[in-house]
Amino acid sequence: MKYFKVTFTAQPCNEIVTDVISALMGEIGFESFVECENGVEAYVQQSLFDESQMQTVLADFPLPDTTIKYTITEPEDKNWNEEWEKNFFQPIVIEDRCVIHSTFHKDYPKAEYDILINPQMAFGTGHHETTSSILGELLDADLKGKSVLDMGCGTSILAILASMRGADPVTAIDIDDWCVNNSRDNIALNHIDNITVELGDASLLKGRKPFDIIIANINRNILLNDMPAYASCMHSGSELYMSGFYVQDIPVIREKAESLGMEFVHNREKNNWTAVKFIMK
Repeated sequence: MKYFKVTFTAQPCNEIVTDVISALMGEIGFESFVECENGVEAYVQQSLFDESQMQTVLADFPLPDTTIKYTITEPEDKNWNEEWEKNFFQPIVIEDRCVIHSTFHKDYPKAEYDILINPQMAFGTGHHETTSSILGELLDADLKGKSVLDMGCGTSILAILASMRGADPVTAIDIDDWCVNNSRDNIALNHIDNITVELGDASLLKGRKPFDIIIANINRNILLNDMPAYASCMHSGSELYMSGFYVQDIPVIREKAESLGMEFVHNREKNNWTAVKFIMK
């Protein structure tokens, strides 16, 4: 998966400024943020990057007397297994029930659900708040015998956990062929045979039979655009779990979902990121 790293430098620079930059960029497709000297480094998939849109957002920056400059670079492709092992990448434990670890980990906690991944990309390993929140939702959900769709599957750890918890069948879809290939590798590593991985976007959902459960961990704008496609393959009682946006985005997400016949159930928060659950009426 190809990413751009956009380094934003702000004057003045403080926590409020960097939080606002991250929030605004999160709304237009950026998915990971790292604080740096005088600003923040933000990562976005090249296929989702729109520089003119970013410039428009920065031109309307809501904090007065703040100057923001940016540079765009392309991070080099790396052997992420080697890179993360070198930097002491640690296994992830979700609610003491699920552990996610890589092929190079020899010592990791034991848990009810053990997910093995081969991290061939920088993101999608479960470290991000949005992914861990959806994992928590799946641990609480009744998945036995349910058909599940994982939109924007990335490494497919969400689809894998759903399968481990009894979901059948499971469909995973992503727009990036690197994600599709990595997903298939990870599914094989976990000896799972009921997940189908497809390359594409929400247009693939046209004419599909309804799913019992849909997971979509992407970003606010794509979710708002694609929710009608999700609704078209939901039946009464179908559940929709979405993440990839901030707590303050819930009202607009909720308004769209309710306009499509869904009912808001609850949300969970982690460091201002949130995951929401809806049920089709």
